Amino acid sequence: MSRQNYIFTSESVSEGHPDKVCDRISDAILDAFLSEEPEARVACETFATTNRVVIGGEVGLSDQNRLATYMDRVPDIARTCIKDIGYEQDKFHHATCEITNLLHQQSAHIAQGVNASDNKDEGAGDQGIMFGYATNETDALMPAPIQFSHAILRRLAEVRKSGQEPLLRPDAKSQISVRYENGKPVGVTSIVLSTQHADESQSSADIRAIVEPYIREVLPDGWITDATEWWVNPTGTFVIGGPDGDAGLTGRKIIVDTYGGAAPHGGGAFSGKDPTKVDRSAAYAARYLAKNVVAAGMADRCTIQLSYAIGVSKPLSIYADTHGTGDVDAAAIEAAIPKVMDLTPRGIRTHLQLNKPIYERTAAYGHFGRAPEADGGFSWERTDLVDALKASV
Repeated sequence: MSRQNYIFTSESVSEGHPDKVCDRISDAILDAFLSEEPEARVACETFATTNRVVIGGEVGLSDQNRLATYMDRVPDIARTCIKDIGYEQDKFHHATCEITNLLHQQSAHIAQGVNASDNKDEGAGDQGIMFGYATNETDALMPAPIQFSHAILRRLAEVRKSGQEPLLRPDAKSQISVRYENGKPVGVTSIVLSTQHADESQSSADIRAIVEPYIREVLPDGWITDATEWWVNPTGTFVIGGPDGDAGLTGRKIIVDTYGGAAPHGGGAFSGKDPTKVDRSAAYAARYLAKNVVAAGMADRCTIQLSYAIGVSKPLSIYADTHGTGDVDAAAIEAAIPKVMDLTPRGIRTHLQLNKPIYERTAAYGHFGRAPEADGGFSWERTDLVDALKASV
């Protein structure tokens, strides 16, 4: 039996964290190509440091002659992202930082494995394993530590960008340690918040006075007690931040992007990858399936694993684990899954409507635990498979 009484910690990072700046730029470029061609192939990586952004990777369009036209837009896309995040520092400014675009045409050897042809279905864009997870400990069916770590930073970004808190700056990290009793989250034992700020004269106490009301607003009533430890800007001054303070790279925050360490991770990053890449689309499908299992009342917790081989359309394996909380046998869930969803790369894209420019919004504050949106954004958070799963077990 799994432990029922324990403390578990997760962290999040803000949209202004150097790695998240890079994720945002990569996903914005992906969205631009998908806006022009829903079947565009994109594998875009971004690197950011003092006064410089470097973008590289592979892109593919049905008419490669059009590629140069879209390449010309890449620097402006990057600058727009940096401006919206809020960087106007002397050594990292949206208007003055140097943008280098090294994107090039997709490898023909990759394309031949992925593209459909007369004698084969479209294959997966790579080999690998992908995990999805859900738990009924929060309304979003997400682990509480990562869900509320994200919520803290989203709220601070809102008040920073609205002008309500003009002394906050874009780069920030949060971390909360959640106490569980009888398997359910009941309180916070420690809160860590480091946020970039405007003035070197501001102390840790000054920053805590700014952020504490918003943290208390976000966390559930009663979770913060007199015993909760606060660590706000524990190193002191944090004025130099963003890519000027630390280099950033696409895909380095895979645990922040998913379940905060509460569930396994296959190792593949999401941002900058079009949905033929199962690192992304199958991870979304696995979350979708796990969430629907929990929403159907089949288990309090559920992990789904999928595996793929490059150029092969169907998953090689489907694995379910309900961690001893299931009312339905895990093998029955595994048997039901292919009955309710086509898990080929094209099947996933069609079912979840992934060939849309819906990815830039995923780049910060988690890919999971978000509300599904009318235009198809976060479609993998729907719970519309509940009835089909119940009928199939």
